Amino acid sequence: MKPMLLSPAIDIPTGKDWIYETKFDGFRCLLYWDKDAIKLISRTGKELTIHFPEITQYCEDMYPLLKNYLPLTFDGELVNLRNNFQSHFSTVQVRGRMKNQVTISKHAEEHPCHFIVFDIISLKGEQLVAQKLTKRKQLLEAFFSDNKLQTTVDYRNSHRIQLIDVFTDKDYLWNQIIAYNGEGIVAKRAASLWENDKRTTSWLKIKNYRFVSVILTKYDKNNGYFHGAIYQENHLTEVVNFKHGLTDEEEKTLFTFFENNGVKRGTNLWELPPSICVDIACIDFDGKQLREPRFHAFNFNQEPPECTWNQMQRQLHPIPEHITITNPQKPIWTDINISKDDYLLYLQKASPYLLPFLRERLLTVIRYPHGAEGERFYQKHCPEYAPEFIETEEVEDINYIICNNIETLLWLGNQLALELHIPFQTRYTDKPTEIVFDLDPPSVEDFSLAVIAAKQMKAIFDQFHLTSFVKTSGGKGLQVYIPLPTNRFTYQETRVFTQFICQFLCEQQPDLFTTERLKKKRNNKLYLDYIQHDQGKTIVAPYSPRGSIQGLIATPLKWEDVTDSLTPDRFTLPAVIERLETEKDPFSSFREVNNEDAFSKILIQLKELVKP
Repeated sequence: MKPMLLSPAIDIPTGKDWIYETKFDGFRCLLYWDKDAIKLISRTGKELTIHFPEITQYCEDMYPLLKNYLPLTFDGELVNLRNNFQSHFSTVQVRGRMKNQVTISKHAEEHPCHFIVFDIISLKGEQLVAQKLTKRKQLLEAFFSDNKLQTTVDYRNSHRIQLIDVFTDKDYLWNQIIAYNGEGIVAKRAASLWENDKRTTSWLKIKNYRFVSVILTKYDKNNGYFHGAIYQENHLTEVVNFKHGLTDEEEKTLFTFFENNGVKRGTNLWELPPSICVDIACIDFDGKQLREPRFHAFNFNQEPPECTWNQMQRQLHPIPEHITITNPQKPIWTDINISKDDYLLYLQKASPYLLPFLRERLLTVIRYPHGAEGERFYQKHCPEYAPEFIETEEVEDINYIICNNIETLLWLGNQLALELHIPFQTRYTDKPTEIVFDLDPPSVEDFSLAVIAAKQMKAIFDQFHLTSFVKTSGGKGLQVYIPLPTNRFTYQETRVFTQFICQFLCEQQPDLFTTERLKKKRNNKLYLDYIQHDQGKTIVAPYSPRGSIQGLIATPLKWEDVTDSLTPDRFTLPAVIERLETEKDPFSSFREVNNEDAFSKILIQLKELVKP
């Protein structure tokens, strides 16, 4: 059995006969699951089971719950989710090429994948291919709901098998695909049957093409491919080979141009000095080449020196059309040559990791209208000129911004809100959802004091069986987090704990730490601030920039990063973008940690200690 195949389309079909799903950029795959084995089989028939151990392990963990439904067959996509509408194909592709099981297991831990289910072929051994799609969808929804499985796509959720979201509003879904840089949309006839290994017009794929300007550099007559490049650090870097999309006349014109103006480098190879630019339609860049490239148009308005790495990054990550950007080339962090456009690109790339911490929080921002070196001001109240899509909530006469999506984040970025500060609770509760210890050394030269304090806290929390996280403050210190269940512990209860921890550390090393609020009385000791963790107070969000001239980011760390060699100046905006591309987010499991029982036991012990 091989998957039913999609036909390409330019326009999204409309009407009540159609439903719509996100097209994820991964490996199309059938999941066969019976009582004896779990198999992942690719579209071409290749077995991928050993390459995705996190999927098979999830099935094994769920076996006691689901054994009565076996054997079953799912149709879906193996993906590495960057957000709920985008999968990072290169990560899935790298995994699929791995041979060594130790390497595969390590990659699965650092870059875990999901299997997104969009169809069911058999259940309890009964074939369902003759059922209409609407019926199969009903069976899927019931199966996932009845067994308390993940019924919607959630990139932060560790349930490795999730059910795809189905939409009836194509415009809404397409806007989400554009905003979150997804691959495209799949349109399906609601009454369609599942047809084995058949390319059908009942299932259509509409790609979200990006358009990248490149310089033509070579033509190889042997295979008919043209080569294109961009400037990276003043050197030409090849990023595309293409031949599709050209009309016969365009192909002939280009070949003639190479013959007349190029330099022959071989029997059938011509090379051209930078002179002519073209726009290439593609769906992504894999680090070396544009993916699924097609010739789109000649670009006679583009000068070759303008085809740069930075321009390509922007063209690959377009700003949604309804977001107005002003003065994109305005310098923001001049010391590291970061413009407003660079900052907006950072927000786009960091949004999957930043937005979960901003979600449903009353936002306070610090704006720097003239860049990081200029004046700044705090802003809690949403300005009257904010566009309609900005969600707000009024609390005590302040109309706070709620930043739940990429559009709001980009609008704030255009306003040069460089710092994003959040309270310790969501707008739906008056109780904290995390404890944060702010470790504030007297100067950046004394950062080692923050390292000492953080490591000592980690040792204490480990003894208490509390899972903790750590990040840089984006300034001269560190911040240690303990996740809490929603709406469970009061600020009064967390104060008992934070005060105890801070005073204990001060008693153990009075020469290093202090809880003295007045700076002049701290005597160059690290300040342990437990007062700041309270209702109405805020802290800088993970992955928020800071307004310092160095362009530092409040960066989540792995605990093994917290060593004597750690320095805060390593975490500039460009460095954090690179870090996010290559390393797992250290806060990825933050909301799945269960500290409730351990924290309850600690509170009981502490309350016993303070009894009169």
